Amino acid sequence: MSIEAVKKYLSKFGIADRIKEFNVSSATVDLAAQALGCEPCRIAKTLSFLVDGHAVLIVTAGDARIDNPKYKAQFKTKAKFLTHEEAKNLVGHAIGGVCPFGVNEGVDVYLDKSLKRFSTVFPACGSSNSAIEMSIDELEKYSSNFVSWIDVTK
Repeated sequence: MSIEAVKKYLSKFGIADRIKEFNVSSATVDLAAQALGCEPCRIAKTLSFLVDGHAVLIVTAGDARIDNPKYKAQFKTKAKFLTHEEAKNLVGHAIGGVCPFGVNEGVDVYLDKSLKRFSTVFPACGSSNSAIEMSIDELEKYSSNFVSWIDVTK
């Protein structure tokens, strides 16, 4: 269901036809890189957190890891990942397909500076077997509820 929401959302910008759907899983960074034939670091993984009772998405490079002190300085709380159920209900996408497109209202989207070393990256599109190639500028432009660029990775 959520890939349909992403297609509808991206069609408003005329780019839904760029979504790639695979016959294999792309639910993890490594699986997505295999499906796309690219380096894992170029997968734009979307991590979902609970901050002050609402969902926050942080899109990072595939090889980046959350730096807890940086995260706490940014959000004034410890990093707490959403559960599978919380992700579906609060974000609108299930774990494995969480992406910054077509998310529920009130979900803040942040992009981590770890992405800026690439000209293009591959975020998921709402399912565990989809992705789209986007420039960094496009990722910022088309991310729902985009708030800002942050630095919360090692």
